[in-house]
Amino acid sequence: MSYREENKWWVSPSNYEEEVTSKFEFPEKIEFLDTTLRDGEQQPGIIFTKDEKVAIAKALDKAGVQRIEAGTPAALQEDAEAIKEITSLGLKADIYAFVRNMVKDMELAKSCGVDGVIAEIIGSEHLLEVGQRWDKDRAIKTAREATAAGHDLGMKVTFFPADSSRADLNYLIDLVGQVRDGGHIDALTLVDTFGVLSPEGAAHRVRALKKAFPGLPIELHVHDDFAMGVSTALAGLAAGASVVHTTVNGIGERSGGVPMESLALALEAMYGQSSGLKMNEFKNLSDFVAECARIETPPTQAVVGDKIFLWETGLPSNLWLNVKDTDPLIMLPYHWDVTGRDMPELLLSKKSGGRNVEYWLEKTGLTVPEGKERDLLMEVKELSLAEHRTLNETDFRKLVAKMNQ
Repeated sequence: MSYREENKWWVSPSNYEEEVTSKFEFPEKIEFLDTTLRDGEQQPGIIFTKDEKVAIAKALDKAGVQRIEAGTPAALQEDAEAIKEITSLGLKADIYAFVRNMVKDMELAKSCGVDGVIAEIIGSEHLLEVGQRWDKDRAIKTAREATAAGHDLGMKVTFFPADSSRADLNYLIDLVGQVRDGGHIDALTLVDTFGVLSPEGAAHRVRALKKAFPGLPIELHVHDDFAMGVSTALAGLAAGASVVHTTVNGIGERSGGVPMESLALALEAMYGQSSGLKMNEFKNLSDFVAECARIETPPTQAVVGDKIFLWETGLPSNLWLNVKDTDPLIMLPYHWDVTGRDMPELLLSKKSGGRNVEYWLEKTGLTVPEGKERDLLMEVKELSLAEHRTLNETDFRKLVAKMNQ
């Protein structure tokens, strides 16, 4: 891949300079674990029904997601039933359940037919001792028993020490080492529970964990409290993490998690790394999850927002009309087809110019008397200002009819 791929994207050539890329340590293969059905549902106000969870899982699989975290079977019987149905679908994706480090949770996950478990325990000394009021020895003993049981039951065990981004690094390494030695860990997640890792901090901690545990795959679970989720996840992947946890539309606790759509597109276009995902499914997937979540996606949200391929201001509208049939990427960072979008359109408002009016006259097949285009533009501006909004086709037709009286 390069910074300029025909009909795909056109990003900065600096992204691909050898001076920049030589510092990367991306793994040979990157996988996405989507946690929309678990962490996404933890956003206040989001409740997915069993049928919605099953339908979302199918949509995630269609988009090429490699791993689906289908939920927490111990939370509610209906959640366990949803996981069972998802595992029975024969999807290409591996199906994981989120569990506490308890033997009974491992047994319940196994009964749901999952391929693996995300086994959570508190990973920082302060949250364990003050928040949960456990000592370290108790946590280690519990995790050893549970992870060993999960392994003996034939499931892949991803160890998930919550708040491990804020843990003292030596404390974290000792905790993980003792659990691995006395239990079983197939992969270790660096969990940024409160979204407090900087990109540089994530890279440092990933490298430290890889050094401490050679050969143990490192995964990333990042939250977006400082609006750094995508950047932090990219930095962790560039330091050698091989699995990243994401949610559709970035839904999740507090400020949400890492939006799958933005991360995958940035990974491919700006870093030249394959996500393995079918990005042309992103818009449909985003809209479907938003419908199930009953939460409207912000119109300018990166990749999936409804208004990101629209212009109403005069200068960019003029530029777009001049380049769209020659090379649309002169005016776009990436082609609309890449993420399953429609061709950009021009709107009408107080910010519009003459080319916007020309575009709308052609679009509607309407005409005004010769020399009246400028007057029509001023009518558009004045109505938009008076109404404090972008105009629609009905508005435009009325203004044209007024000009033709």
